Amino acid sequence: MALSLSFNRSVYSEVEEVGWEHLVRLGEDLTSLSFRILDKNGQVHIMEIRLPPNYPKFPPSISADVPYLFKLKWLTNSRLKDVVHQFLEDFWSTLENIDRVLWVVDPRQPSRATSYRKINLGNDCCIVLYINAYDPRSLPECRFLGPDSIVDSMRKKWRSNGKRWMKDKPFPENLVSVLEIVLPGPPDIQKDDQKFECGICYAQYLPIDDDLGAKSGSCPDYTCDNANCSRAFHSLCLGDWLRSITTTRQSFDVLFGSCPYCSEPVAVKVNAKV
Repeated sequence: MALSLSFNRSVYSEVEEVGWEHLVRLGEDLTSLSFRILDKNGQVHIMEIRLPPNYPKFPPSISADVPYLFKLKWLTNSRLKDVVHQFLEDFWSTLENIDRVLWVVDPRQPSRATSYRKINLGNDCCIVLYINAYDPRSLPECRFLGPDSIVDSMRKKWRSNGKRWMKDKPFPENLVSVLEIVLPGPPDIQKDDQKFECGICYAQYLPIDDDLGAKSGSCPDYTCDNANCSRAFHSLCLGDWLRSITTTRQSFDVLFGSCPYCSEPVAVKVNAKV
């Protein structure tokens, strides 16, 4: 019993160090935890942690939506905050930079575990890049798609100019340097669609459903106040998401929590009847 009490106190103390606002779920026996982690671009990742009976002498097991096996560096004096800090790599930063600057054809709505990007190069030619999750700034493996005459020229430039790739330069800048072409940016229509799509259900309109009442078929009606985010949501979707988070507070008919993209405070009114 004394050991169990000591274990419980240790877990609570370590959760406090990470921040209770990041905790999504805590198992009854305190051996399983879920944290909502934000990378430096404000993207949300859910990390599942399971503590062994002999923790912290032995490391916890980690699972998350990542395209690689998470290699945890663990010492006898390590704590949960060290796990969280190790998780914040620049893999997603590299992908975010690609998605923001280049014309990504596929995937249109990638999961956090998707490590490839198909990019429009113009002239009916595309390049498929496979980003190394362990070394995302390195020269990636690639495959060219398009007319043979253009693709052959691209391959030759890729082989001969690969030495120009510099890890300290932004990914798009390296592509321009290696391929010696001007890369098209994302079409304006993609940028406009993102503003009006719900950041939770990824649809512009709610379903046509009598059960939704006045909300049936409606557009996103809530926008994050953070100017660097400005993500749009259906208030119904945001309300459902906030209810699933343990740190959400409710006062009368208003839910208070954090934006799922930038973690800034949000408050959405919910009604007993929609």
